[in-house]
Amino acid sequence: MQIIPEDKISTLLDYKKLIEELREIFKSDYTMPVRHHHFYKTEDGEENTLILMPVWNNEYMGMKQVTVAPTNAKNNMPSIFAQYILSNSKTGQPLAMMNATELTARRTACASALASSYLSRKDAENLLIVGGGSVANHLVQAHMSVRNFKKISVWMRNQEKMEAFVNNLKDQGIPAESVSNLEESARNADIISCATLSKDPIIKGEWVKLGAHLDMIGSHKPTTRETDNDAIRKSSIFLDSREGALHESGELAIPIAEGIITENDIKADIVELVKGIHPGRSSNDEITLFKSAGLAVEDLAAALLIYKSYNA
Repeated sequence: MQIIPEDKISTLLDYKKLIEELREIFKSDYTMPVRHHHFYKTEDGEENTLILMPVWNNEYMGMKQVTVAPTNAKNNMPSIFAQYILSNSKTGQPLAMMNATELTARRTACASALASSYLSRKDAENLLIVGGGSVANHLVQAHMSVRNFKKISVWMRNQEKMEAFVNNLKDQGIPAESVSNLEESARNADIISCATLSKDPIIKGEWVKLGAHLDMIGSHKPTTRETDNDAIRKSSIFLDSREGALHESGELAIPIAEGIITENDIKADIVELVKGIHPGRSSNDEITLFKSAGLAVEDLAAALLIYKSYNA
């Protein structure tokens, strides 16, 4: 079994290539059981999450183990750690093992960008990134792979971290700016991409303009959400999967429980978008919302891109 060096992973996961790998794997045949969520308490009384994500097709099998520890940020540590094992699905033989933290962050950002290619306006010019975690580090480049932006705004709670983040983008020639007024920036944004571990809504529906696209990534518990009922009520809602996003995230579980929407209000999932079963955005004034809970098949696409590129 190969151990893929951690320093090779980022170079092998080109954003545009990964977006296309995701598009192709969503068109293919695969088996993806519902992921396993386990919540456990630390000795300090904090709740962490262990997630197990299996998937397989006729050739390959993948398994990702993820831990989410929200309070790690207080100690300047990543909140998410992940490992991935890629195997031959016919024999069960392990083929490769790799750190999946970078893999997870990049495939999450690229899945959002893939959805945006169907749901955001083609003339979207103003991107707002909300959050400063591992996924946020890749959202700008991923979204830039499908839309041409004139302005990129970044909002984080940690001012020092935000300035460093923005300066890094500027060093890459990306027209980014830090913003302190989240409401004002949200009102002007064509795309709002939100990747936080916020327990309560951070984006309000009253801020969202006609024609905007909301990309909601961070919430992974039934009790947490990043946007409010008003945003949910006024949006055309799309998901990565009904099995995951409807029940695992408070983004939708809460408004469903409160009678704001029903499961029948969901327009389509990402497979239906990719296969052309649903056309995506229907008008320039439509507000669209994509809720990502993360899918094991996305990890498989990324792991295969890494494995095949490494052995090319």
